[in-house]
Amino acid sequence: MDIVLRAVEDADLPVIFAHMSDPVSNHMAAFTCEDPTDRAYFDAQWKRIRASDAVLRTVLADGAVVGHTAVYGPPDERSVTYTIGRAHWGRGIATAALRALLALVPERPLYARAAADNPGSARVLEKCGFVVTGRNRDFAHSRGAETDELLFTLPG
Repeated sequence: MDIVLRAVEDADLPVIFAHMSDPVSNHMAAFTCEDPTDRAYFDAQWKRIRASDAVLRTVLADGAVVGHTAVYGPPDERSVTYTIGRAHWGRGIATAALRALLALVPERPLYARAAADNPGSARVLEKCGFVVTGRNRDFAHSRGAETDELLFTLPG
């Protein structure tokens, strides 16, 4: 399987929206926006993100859009994120995409968060060199409840 990152194109947004509004994916991610099915909110948020200094990429697997990944935030708090469509989970795509993104963005440290009960996401981060540096408990909109999360750092 050939995993490639490229700049986000307008045509990618419906696929990314579908991934980000999937209820199972949202439960796993836990810390999502209040209503991930709100297309107007999604469009406004993505317009802001695309205009920011975020390093934002579409993830392609064998030429098909399967997700996105990004580095975002203020210089001293730069964080990574990724979403891979549920149909593509368990195939190493998230790990390959995050590794490719980290090769594009040399700045360190970088930070990440994952729900404590999401071992797949924790494993992706650890395979890419992130280490658990803390724990937190915060409200997760997708679960409607306080949820434990792991805090990760990719040291410099």
